Amino acid sequence: MKRTAALAFAVIASVACGAAGPAAAPPATAAPAAPQSPTPEPTTGSPTTATPSPTAPPTFSAKVSRVSRDRLPYSWRPGCPVHHRDLRLVTLTYWGFDDKPHTGELVVRENVTDDIVTVFRKLYDWRWPIYQMKLVDAFKADDYDSIDANNTSAFNCRQATGSTSWSNHAYGEAIDINPRQNPYVTADGDTAHDNARKFTKRPAKGKGVINPGDKVVKAFAQVGWEWGGYWSGTKDFQHFSKGGG
Repeated sequence: MKRTAALAFAVIASVACGAAGPAAAPPATAAPAAPQSPTPEPTTGSPTTATPSPTAPPTFSAKVSRVSRDRLPYSWRPGCPVHHRDLRLVTLTYWGFDDKPHTGELVVRENVTDDIVTVFRKLYDWRWPIYQMKLVDAFKADDYDSIDANNTSAFNCRQATGSTSWSNHAYGEAIDINPRQNPYVTADGDTAHDNARKFTKRPAKGKGVINPGDKVVKAFAQVGWEWGGYWSGTKDFQHFSKGGG
């Protein structure tokens, strides 16, 4: 009886242990997902490249300063009607025949510097072209050579053409502008400069040409300067002077 009971207990214990089975493993912990970079936005067309804006030309500038004697080695001498101490050097910007800004120099009497700056500011703003602008001393004060080189200039202690009297240039109160396009023309229609013959009649066309009643003539008239193109008989289309003459 005792042996039978022991066997029965063993069988029950065995069955109970088999029913439990092995312990379940704890669930695996999932690894954190790697961060994903944002999906780039699709591009449309080619990338835009900034277009540089064109550089504007410099604004007009003018500087008035005293002129030293050594800047006038040929155009001034003792006995001139105006002392060099009463003259002024005007350094200013002008619009060239090449459609670019340049810096030029004029010598005029002190009392007309404001007139010159006023007019040439307008010419520059209009992009009205001037061939070149050097002191006449660059040509040893030879008026013919300066004109032949189409040089715009002002002071020159010389007599008026065909006269024994002082020119207004000798007083620093006259200026010659683009003398090739605006020549000195005698009463019979002739000019001393071969390179200017095509410009002896008015009205005329071309860069730097001055015609009766145009804006250049009016600009000078507004500051009290007269144009040689209005003279009777002889015409001096290049010439402007304070009060005429």
